[in-house]
Amino acid sequence: MADIETFKQEDRIFEPAASFVKTAAISGMDAYRALAAEAEQDYEGFWGRLARENLQWQTPFTKVLDESDAPFYKWFDDGKLNVSYNCLDIHLHNGNADKVAIIFESDSGDVSKITYRELHKKVCQFANGLKSLGIKKGDRVVIYMPMSVEGVVAMQACARIGATHSVVFGGFSAKSLQERIIDAGAVAVLTADEQARGGKRLPLKAIVDEALALGGCDSIRNVVVYQRTGGAINFVAGRDLWLHELVANRAEACEPEWVGAEHPLFILYTSGSTGTPKGVQHSSGGYLLWAALTMKWVFDIKPDDVYWCTADIGWITGHTYIAYGPTAVGATQIIFEGVPTYPNAGR
Repeated sequence: MADIETFKQEDRIFEPAASFVKTAAISGMDAYRALAAEAEQDYEGFWGRLARENLQWQTPFTKVLDESDAPFYKWFDDGKLNVSYNCLDIHLHNGNADKVAIIFESDSGDVSKITYRELHKKVCQFANGLKSLGIKKGDRVVIYMPMSVEGVVAMQACARIGATHSVVFGGFSAKSLQERIIDAGAVAVLTADEQARGGKRLPLKAIVDEALALGGCDSIRNVVVYQRTGGAINFVAGRDLWLHELVANRAEACEPEWVGAEHPLFILYTSGSTGTPKGVQHSSGGYLLWAALTMKWVFDIKPDDVYWCTADIGWITGHTYIAYGPTAVGATQIIFEGVPTYPNAGR
């Protein structure tokens, strides 16, 4: 017992290699302390500097923090930007246009790659398709899609036109989906015919149909369906559209909708295990700044790194460290559709 107590009390510090520290975004504890001291001395100046250095603003902000309605704080409130522009367009002009943005590995093991130029094109065409349906700034859109490039494209397309998205995890039930549609007042659902996971097919479109049949979803005008597996689905004329038909021949450019920094980028709901799901709303400017900075500071992302977040896009980690953080800093990331134990644990 004495040996265990002695072990617990020992300081065990494993110092990183000097070469690693030298190239890190925060190069050691002295650099960290200097950063912390700057924030403590003048937190408004600190965050203002970082927001100007790390984000592109269409209208620069003049006030960093508005505390007049505390605790409802407003950050960079009079500034205007677009999250999709900051995640995609900037890479078309900084030498990263042909850099691989996403390496996608399907459930079956097929691997494909998409560059920032190609990702920008897909987002713009999807955004133009949404606009053709009358979806606009301030509308809410529910996304119920599998882990896929198209899932990220759907999120970025909403951000591009100023629509607030709410991603619902593809494993949630029809009732859970219905509750979130009603609470958000969504005008559209973006989904897929089926989801491939662990060698099985999960009927996403059928679950959407069931959710809408439960009632109370009168705000929904359209259901856009990504053809992932080719499985048979029910199609409601006048309401349902295939994604590939919606984006066919759409313009490959879409002017971003410039929104205030406090404009709601997305609503993400709690699991609802303790009652009615509660929506947490995230703004555009402050959220994107933190996503970009944590990619740089916490993950120490480098231009040649290949990065993988194992979360689903339905979780906050999937939002921040798949859809927005990696793209904001121009990283190459992996998106994995399946589960690591299929077809066997050796995967």
